[in-house]
Amino acid sequence: MSLKHLSSLDATFLHLESAEMPMHVGALHVIDLPDGYLGDFFEDAKAFLTARLHLADVFTRKLGLMPFDLADPVWLEDEDIDIDYHIRNISLPKPGSNRQLQQYVARLHSSLLDRSRPLWEIFIIDGLKSGQTAVYTKVHHAGVDGQAGVALAKALFDFQAEGRVIRPARPRSRRGEYQLGIAELLSASFGNAVKQATNIVKSAPALLKSAKSVLLPPVDDDGRRRWALPKDMQLFAPKTSLNVAVTNQRSFAARTVPLAEVKMISKTLGVSLNDVVMASVAGALRNYFKANDELPTRSLLAAVPVSLRAADDATANNQVSMMRMTLATDIADPLKRLQAIHAASNISKAQMEKVKGVMPTDFPMLAAPWLISGLASLFGRSRLANVLPPIANVAISNVPGVQAQLYFAGAKVVSYYPVSIPGHSMALNVTVQSYNGRLDYGLISCRKALPDIGELADMLLAEHRLLLDLALKQQEVVKAKEAEAAMEAAKPVTPVKAKAKTATKTAPKSKPKK
Repeated sequence: MSLKHLSSLDATFLHLESAEMPMHVGALHVIDLPDGYLGDFFEDAKAFLTARLHLADVFTRKLGLMPFDLADPVWLEDEDIDIDYHIRNISLPKPGSNRQLQQYVARLHSSLLDRSRPLWEIFIIDGLKSGQTAVYTKVHHAGVDGQAGVALAKALFDFQAEGRVIRPARPRSRRGEYQLGIAELLSASFGNAVKQATNIVKSAPALLKSAKSVLLPPVDDDGRRRWALPKDMQLFAPKTSLNVAVTNQRSFAARTVPLAEVKMISKTLGVSLNDVVMASVAGALRNYFKANDELPTRSLLAAVPVSLRAADDATANNQVSMMRMTLATDIADPLKRLQAIHAASNISKAQMEKVKGVMPTDFPMLAAPWLISGLASLFGRSRLANVLPPIANVAISNVPGVQAQLYFAGAKVVSYYPVSIPGHSMALNVTVQSYNGRLDYGLISCRKALPDIGELADMLLAEHRLLLDLALKQQEVVKAKEAEAAMEAAKPVTPVKAKAKTATKTAPKSKPKK
């Protein structure tokens, strides 16, 4: 039985998991069945997926746990995948509204994945009053991050309705073992720890150099370095009702805006697309907290994932770090708020660029499973998150997706709503996925902390429309100035008549007397 080591970052998502804080990510797709379709789509989808399991490791590997949790687990190939367990069918009760669909997804997302099996599940959901079908997928975060999730989608989806030819999996010898023996696991763990320590030592000089470039202030004109914290630096975020210990109950809302509108706002107002996303969320949170008389005087802070992945790397693991960004919710004017977010984003990105290339994602740590799990459980169940100041108020992630029409088992994929992870002290996660001209928002939270998540999602759409109106007005101003300049340039030039020269008589010079 072949094995593959989890990186320390991958394994951390396992160690942090608890019944109250499942650590899987997912997606909700609404699909249109082919015209005149009369088959059993669940059975067709199951056959479709069964033929593709070998295209992505996450479908065929399971965890091998170390004895006494002395080290991180490993991935093992599962020789007996129960496809009927992993792919299931659900029918919504009448009337089958979008709200019911989103509530059911929240319920499905709250349950833990079975660690004795490969860490994924797919649900085919019918009974929607629109006549459409939905597909909800969930995969443990230990196996994929946002970018690797996009690569995983390539195994699930096609660019044509008729699909593509999939070569069958190569036959492999079967050992008939459910798990590896203790000696094999401990030997593999020791070898991996040595490898991790060696890599850390090799990367230490580059890491120290990057840390120095970030921590040391620039040299002044007089050749001296002056230490000073940034004036707007916040060590902690202000406390809100979102910054509490979470339960396992979830609420979920999905919303969509046209990608073209976001790009237009970005271009017209001179900011990035991600700045527009952040400002839309910031405006919604400001209005939500203000309506509930809970708006802090200091700005809310967002925890934003940053990919450490190389452009050509599609490995199904986690290569991600985190940075904090202001949401400028202390600024009432939406345009000034957007500009403040843009300025702060540029500074944060510049700092992250200095260190992202050498940040370690794999490091040795003895007894990491029980140590990290114990600390995470203590933090959550002791309700320390309810009293300690939060590092950030909300998690916001923007995942670039496929800008083309996708198909699943011959059905047209309409939407791509991400479903992510709320956690202790950050009970709300807002993740955005771009897809085929759309920007699909997935908002998920602890239901106890944010029961009216649909109201917040509607406020997000309202903030987007507000920014769109500001951009349209800005375009009108620019067009008016351009038209005025064009009219000015088109005016005929009136020739200036030269003044006629008039002859002036001069008195004759008198001759000098002799």
